[in-house]
Amino acid sequence: MNKKIILPIIIIIVILLVVFKTFSKKGKAKIELVEVQRGTVLEEISATGQVKKGEPINISFKQDGKIKKIYIQVGDQVKTGSLLAELETDQLTIKLNDAKANLEVAQAKLDKLLAGATPQEIQVAQTKVVNAQTSLASWQQILSDTKTQGEDNLASAYEDALNTLDDSYLKIQNSFNKVDSIQRTYFTSGDQASLKVLESKNLIAGFITDLEPIIDKAKFSSNRDDTDSALSKMKIALSEVNNALNTIRNVCDETNYQNTVTQTDKDALDTQKGYILTALTNTANAQQTIASTKATNAVNLNTAQNKVDTAQGSLNSAQDELKELLAPPRQEDVNLYQSQVSQAESQLQLLESQLRESVIKSPVDGQIVEVKKRVGEIVQPTAQDVAIIILPSIPFEIEVDIYEEDVVKIKIGNPVDISLVAFPDQKFDGKVVSIDPAEKLIDGVVYYNTVIAFEKMPEGIKPGMTADLIIKTASKENVLIIPEEALQEKEGKTIVQVARNGNGKNVENREVEVGLRGSNYQVEIISGLKEGEKVVLP
Repeated sequence: MNKKIILPIIIIIVILLVVFKTFSKKGKAKIELVEVQRGTVLEEISATGQVKKGEPINISFKQDGKIKKIYIQVGDQVKTGSLLAELETDQLTIKLNDAKANLEVAQAKLDKLLAGATPQEIQVAQTKVVNAQTSLASWQQILSDTKTQGEDNLASAYEDALNTLDDSYLKIQNSFNKVDSIQRTYFTSGDQASLKVLESKNLIAGFITDLEPIIDKAKFSSNRDDTDSALSKMKIALSEVNNALNTIRNVCDETNYQNTVTQTDKDALDTQKGYILTALTNTANAQQTIASTKATNAVNLNTAQNKVDTAQGSLNSAQDELKELLAPPRQEDVNLYQSQVSQAESQLQLLESQLRESVIKSPVDGQIVEVKKRVGEIVQPTAQDVAIIILPSIPFEIEVDIYEEDVVKIKIGNPVDISLVAFPDQKFDGKVVSIDPAEKLIDGVVYYNTVIAFEKMPEGIKPGMTADLIIKTASKENVLIIPEEALQEKEGKTIVQVARNGNGKNVENREVEVGLRGSNYQVEIISGLKEGEKVVLP
């Protein structure tokens, strides 16, 4: 190929590679992380109002209850913050003390969880494990001894059963010998009686022939079922042999043989019958002994095994308890206890707020023009239930219409930053002194008239001037905060993505509990995150 053609092609390829790498790097989205830290969350509402002549201010209690004391009367001059009246707070104080105790308990539980087990608690748990191990070993030995003893008892029962089989077999043989002698001596004529005796003798002989291999098998077999079977067959044989002896003995008392068979032979037959019945009883007893030994062994083994299982369970429980004591606290447990502390703090703050609101103080310098309540009277926390009316000393105030979603955040006494258009380089301090309970419709939207009082009257102020207001409705200091944009809503839960190992390559979704949402785009995190962790900003 011509060199003039090759060189441009190479240049083009190099340029394409550079462009590709450049755009590849740009195409990779950089993950932005922010650290969970402690800070202040501010909740503020911005609004615009107008300066107007000051009017009497209606003051109401923010809590319901019974008036304990009224400190002023009509005509009194009061300063900002002067105590005007207070409610009875005995029950509220009790609740507050309970809330403090609950907070202390919740904090103690959290501190204990974070600190881990004490050496004494670990020693107690370790001792518990050792005791459980000793108990288990003891019951395992008892179980082993119970098995051994049970096997020995059962082996002895089967050994006795084999002896009983031998003795019973011998008794059958002896009875046969006696029957054989009597039959050959007295019953050889072929008559009916002789046939009965011969048939009975042959029956006994048959049992002797059948039982011999059965007994031998039981003796030399490792299967104890063979002994059980031999006992059952021996029991049947002994019963049949006894019947055969009865038949022969009855024949001996028949008319033709009554005087022929000697009394000695008759007594001998009776003796053999007694031996057979004794053997039959012994055989049944041997069976019963084996059965009862097996049952007793089963009960004893079951009892011992239950004790072993219980001891094993106690050991497992003790080991789990020790393991739990030695293990670091789980994050979910820390989150739970931290949440309980936060809830207890919130309850305490609520009651402290209620206690503060059980008194009313003058929002401005002024003069008392009317006292509408008496000591002992029950009041309600509504704007209509006016307790005291005060005429401000400062002749001007600011009226502003607050949107319905914002007015619920505002409280009497909230501080306000005031900027007057007429004084562009100055800032003035003020506070909320009243909120009209009646709504005002402006272009179909609900607003509420709110009055802001100056802390110090600016010189040269005129009615009708425009005021830009920043109402500080809430703030929390030294709380865990993250940017609000880090929050995500999934399946009704508030989720953040937490970077593992401090980088964004490996993240996990974690549920968090959110507290105050600030106007500075920061939110308070009550539980779910720890200081120093990093979260992903989408």
